This record gives sequence, structure tokens and C-alpha cells, in this order.
Amino acid sequence: MEKPTTSPISTTKHGDVLIVLSNNPPVNALGHAVRHGLVAAIEEAEADNSVSAVVIACEGQTFFAGADVSEFGTPKAFEQPMLPQVVDRIESCTKPVVAAIHGTALGGGLEVALACHYRVAVPSAKLGTPEVKLGLLPGAGGTQRLPRVAGVRQALEMCATGNPIGAKQAFDCGLIDRLIEDELIPHAVGYAEEVRDVRPLPKSSERQYKLNECDPTVFEEFRAANAKRFRGFDAPEANVRAVKVACEKPYAEGVLEERKLFMELMSGTQAKAQQYFFFAERKAAKIDGLPEGTQPRDIKRVGVLGAGTMGGGISMNFLSAGIPVTIVEMSQEALDRGTGVMLRNYEASAAKGKLTAEQVGKAMGLLEPTLDFEALGQCDLIIEAVYENMDVKKEVFGRLDKIAKPGAILASNTSYLNVNEIAASISRPGDVVGMHFFSPANVMKLLEVVRGDKTEPDVLLTAMQIGKKIRKVPVVAGVCHGFIGNRMLMPRQVEATKLLLEGASPQQVDRVHVEFGMPMGPFQMADLAGVDIGWHRDPNRVENVRDALCAIDRWGQKKGAGFYDYDEKRRPSPSPVVQQIIEDFAEKQGVERREISDQEIVERTLYTMVNEGAKILEEGTAQRASDIDVVWVYGYGWPVYRGGPMFWADTEGLDKIVEGLKRQEERMKPEFSFSQLLLDKAGKGERFTR
Repeated sequence: MEKPTTSPISTTKHGDVLIVLSNNPPVNALGHAVRHGLVAAIEEAEADNSVSAVVIACEGQTFFAGADVSEFGTPKAFEQPMLPQVVDRIESCTKPVVAAIHGTALGGGLEVALACHYRVAVPSAKLGTPEVKLGLLPGAGGTQRLPRVAGVRQALEMCATGNPIGAKQAFDCGLIDRLIEDELIPHAVGYAEEVRDVRPLPKSSERQYKLNECDPTVFEEFRAANAKRFRGFDAPEANVRAVKVACEKPYAEGVLEERKLFMELMSGTQAKAQQYFFFAERKAAKIDGLPEGTQPRDIKRVGVLGAGTMGGGISMNFLSAGIPVTIVEMSQEALDRGTGVMLRNYEASAAKGKLTAEQVGKAMGLLEPTLDFEALGQCDLIIEAVYENMDVKKEVFGRLDKIAKPGAILASNTSYLNVNEIAASISRPGDVVGMHFFSPANVMKLLEVVRGDKTEPDVLLTAMQIGKKIRKVPVVAGVCHGFIGNRMLMPRQVEATKLLLEGASPQQVDRVHVEFGMPMGPFQMADLAGVDIGWHRDPNRVENVRDALCAIDRWGQKKGAGFYDYDEKRRPSPSPVVQQIIEDFAEKQGVERREISDQEIVERTLYTMVNEGAKILEEGTAQRASDIDVVWVYGYGWPVYRGGPMFWADTEGLDKIVEGLKRQEERMKPEFSFSQLLLDKAGKGERFTR
């Protein structure tokens, strides 16, 4: 194996203990040089008779936090020694090896720790196997060692969900041997001195008692408990099967089964999609065309106008991040109701153990509720969350223009409206930006940051950075009706509604979308959000199926009736009333009803979204295809194992997408027109994503 010219691994001796130290910022990823250095350090320990024990530790913020993602898809990922060889060499060391863990031991990092004979950690450390989130499983013996050390149930939970556990929980289940409150490395050395003469060495691969005490029903119980969460994904089931193998076969056979399952996942489309999305999310933070040296504005206090569902949810994001918020309403009743909902949301999180009472108090203590509009003049960023109407928005921005301090950023939480028109109505258009939060705003991770024609570069940068600070995934969008996400939703909704008249039922259309992997279909979503959203409110004006539903109070789940009938537990069932309305409209409009295939539903509701996404790219409304995918995964529940609509289109083949759209083109007129970019790329055999 080729030796790296400079190694991130160094060794020093403290008495008879060899300290092996990694310094590979920012996260001590297990790249080739690190892997090579670890093996060389173990060989050094073996060859030195004055060494009786080894401590493996890391400099910087964290223990090994996993594979080196920059090596993904490159020859370096396959250079010797690969991680399975590294961990086997650590475990086979004839001298005790202690892992000293701080920060996070994730993925391959936890597999390195499991290969060590002992593990010590600071109380703040976290340990986990997040490979499932990349469509994979721990491929260096992790699924075989972890159940032997931490127990089968704990291993199932960690491997199949990918969620890390804290050091205290790791200690309780036996994954950590000692918690260290003081300086980590000196105490890890002390621990190594305590165990240096213990023989035989406790090898994770040879432990059996936790497997022997496993109840065989645990696997089916785990699958049943997580059926909804794992629906459509390949990797969670592969992780469950791999952990089950640990209970059924000797370690040497188990790792071969693990490797086989790993390679099956690695070559599948889901792993490719999930790994693509991993990079897409990070790429979304990059702003094209930003002048060099642009610095963000300082945001010390945020103002939110409106304490309704959106305003309250938006405020909670900033409060949770420790940023003071001034929230303004028009009436005391509305203000009290809004802040009361916020407090109840925080208390509900505390009841689930997600927050402490102290954290709830601290967050609410940063909130300044007021009826005084001019209090917003002290804020560095003001976000309006008022009624979605251009005249209302302009009136609000006109008032803000008069009282906001110089340099304050004025943001609109509009879902559809023209940010350029709003900006042009005031004297400081450069300070205006769209910040489209998704409902519920305190939960949903997506934030569309809408760049107007006059938006200053530092305003855009600030909005993106503050979005990240409040733990959102911000994506830059240009100005158009609906921006990225809602604009692509529109052709889907148009075609779904037309399909009802032509012969499909709401439940068929919804079933096709749910089987595809969406959390719900178009009509389930309409019932949940409210069929009356955007309705003109005139029950005598009935121009389409939705108008007819709204006119008879079928506004969705909140009324117990929408496209579906609902029982007292909000369980849906097909509605004869809705079916009659649909058939009456079809007859009135002269639409001949026929049998609709599931494939036609896919072509007319999902292929049209790809076509609209291509138009968005043509116009430059999205910076890149992967940004569109981030919007749809985080904002609308597009299944991440399909990578997003644009990646999925590439996987299907753009020629197939075009062929399907041409097949449906006549039925979709006059609303539908082809994207020239889609036609060009399909004709050349190109892709939207890389």
C-alpha cells in the first residue's frame, strides 16, 4: 500500500501507553491517509516491547465522525487499507486498545471504537451509525459488533434509524466502559494502565452473551413498530437483516453476509439517490453570483408581524436559536392567542423530553409581544406573516419603510406573490427579500429565500445564513408565481383535478402518489391544508369541483368533510357526495369518463412536475437542479430514496419522461407546454443532475 507523504496520525508515549492521535480537520474523517496511519500506529505498538497499551484519540472538535465524503465515488475510497481491514487490525492487536471519544463517533468512527477493546467517553459525546441515511449499512463489521456489545434491541434502533445516542445511554447499554468527566486523554491513559494486564482481551467480535439473551420476537416487533417510518426504504430492512444475522451466525460468517448486503445497497438506486441528496443539501447553501468579500448584516433582534399560525411558528425558530423576537399583532386577543399557542407548543416538546423547562422559559423570555407597530423599528430583520394579498403586503411594507431603521432587512413570508412588486413599492428595494417558511414553520426544515431583482447581495447572504442558524435548510429561489415548490405543485394539482372529471377517483390519484413514496396524495393534502384556502368565498359562484365542495362546507378535515368523508378520529373514507359532484361536472363540461390507468396518473401529475422544474431551470429561477430536489424533499415530503423530482427524472431517463408527456399532451392542453430544456437534454441523452 502506498504511504501518504504526510500523515494526519501521530504517536506519542506516556509511560508505557502509546497515544495515537488523529488530526484531520474538520471532523477527523476516515480518509485514506487516516486509515493508513491507524494501521501503521498499531504496527508500531506491536513492534515496541516498551508499549503495553494503546489509546486512540482525536484532536479538534470530535472523534472520527465517519467516512471522508470527499472520497465518495473516487478511487481513494477503495485504496488499501479499507476500513474493514483497519478495524480488524485494531481488534487483533495483542495489546489492549482504548478508544477515547469526544464529540461524535459516527459510522466508521463508531466501527473503529467497536474494534477497540475498551471505550471511554466524555458525557457530551454522541455515538451512532447514520449509514442508513445514505441508503447503506455499517460495512466494517458494525452490524455484527454492535449487537454483541450494546445488545440487539439497541443495535437495531441505532442501525435501522441512524439516530445517535448520548454517552450516558451508551454507558448504560455497555457500549461505553467508562464516562470521563475531566480531561479525556490523561484519564483514558489512566484507564489503559488499569486494564493493560487483563487477559484475554475483550474483543467485540467474540462476545456472545448479549446475543444469547435476545428474544427472537424482537425483530418482528421492531419492524411492526417502524413500518410507517421505513415505508419504501430498502436500507432499514437490510440493517435489520444484518443485525439478525449476528444472532444466527458466527462473526466470521456474519461479516460476509453484512458485506453482501452492503454491496447490494451500494449498487442500488436508493443509495445513489440518498448520497446525491446528501451533497445536494450542502450545495444548496452556496449562492451563485455573490460578489467576493460580501459580508452578512448583523442580526441581533428579529421582528415578526403577525402572531397567527405562521407568525408564531416563525418566531419560535428564532427564539429556539437564542435570538430575541418582537412580535406584533393588531389586537390583544390575537396576540394572547398567538403567544399562548407558542407556549403550548414549547410545553408539548418539553413533555416529550425534547426540551427542558429551563429551555422553554429561556425561549419565551426572549419574546417581546406588543401591539405597538413602531417597536419593529428596533429590529435588524423584520418578517411579515400577514394575509396573502398584494394590497395588504404593500400596505405593511409601506408602514415598515417609514419606521424600520437604516440597514434593516424587510422580508416577506409570501408563498406566491411577486417580491419585486413588493420591493418596488418602497424606498429601499435592496433591503427586501422573500423568506418563505413552510407550515408548520417551527417544524418544517425548508426555507425558500427569494432573491428579488433589487435584493442586495449582503441581504441575500444574511437571509441564507440566518436560515442556517435557525436550523433550516435555506434554498435560493428567483421571483415567479409560487417560486420553486408551489410553482411545481400547480401543474400537479391542475392535472389531478382534470383526472377526476375524466374518470379517476380521489382515492386512486392519492394511492398512486402514496405508493410512489409521497406522505400523502394531492386530495389528502388539500383536505389537510383546507380545501377553502384561496377560495373566493362566494357560495353562489361554483365554477369547478373545489368551488362546489366549499359551497357546501366541505372544507377538509377541519369540517369533517372534503374530498373524503371523515369520522370522529379523522379517518377518511370515499364520499358518494363528492363522486356525484365530480360526475355532474364532467357531464356539464362534456367530459367523457373512462378508465384511468395508474401510469397515466404518474405521467400527468409527476412527469408534469419535472417539466415545470425544467422551465424553472431554463429561467434561472432555481440556481441548480439539485436545489429543486432539496425544496421538494424538505418542503413536500418527496421520498429522499428517489433523490428529488429532477434526480428521479434522470434515473427514469429524460427520453422516457418526454415520451410519457407526449403521450398525454393532447389531454393536458391548454395548460401544458413543453420545456425546451427538457426536450434538448432528452434529445442529447443528458441529465439534469450529476
